[in-house]
Amino acid sequence: MSAAVRAAWRLGAARGRAGRALSRVAAAAPGDGGGGGSGGGSGSREAVERLVREHPVVVFMKGSPAQPLCGFSNAVVQILRLHGVEDYRAHDVLQDPDLRQGIKNYSNWPTIPQVYLNGEFVGGCDILLQMHQNGDLVEELKKLGIRSALLDAEKDQDKK
Repeated sequence: MSAAVRAAWRLGAARGRAGRALSRVAAAAPGDGGGGGSGGGSGSREAVERLVREHPVVVFMKGSPAQPLCGFSNAVVQILRLHGVEDYRAHDVLQDPDLRQGIKNYSNWPTIPQVYLNGEFVGGCDILLQMHQNGDLVEELKKLGIRSALLDAEKDQDKK
């Protein structure tokens, strides 16, 4: 894990523990199809497909971006934050056991968090971290029309 990701991860974890974390991320609220409601087929393949395709960047996680409830979910939030990705949909699978199992079945991937870009499953925390480290995430975000904030940070460093 890069020093920047470790630092961001620690910062996010500290904020989450203190309950002071604020997020501009549009997290799905209960009852809007974001996995916060109960039953109603929220874990069905069709329901999961709708959630995956509702936005270019979708994360299924434990907790919310403002208060992740596991270190891996927190790391995903911090990586997205490092890249300046603030506009994404986050679904708290702890609020809906059907959605939690449904997303695992949909992706055939047993763990949470899960990240989707443009409706396609990317992977979990480990894959997103690897993509961040090797530069692939910058390229994938570019395909979605999202300019990584790290590109601007590199330009600022070059000017110094």
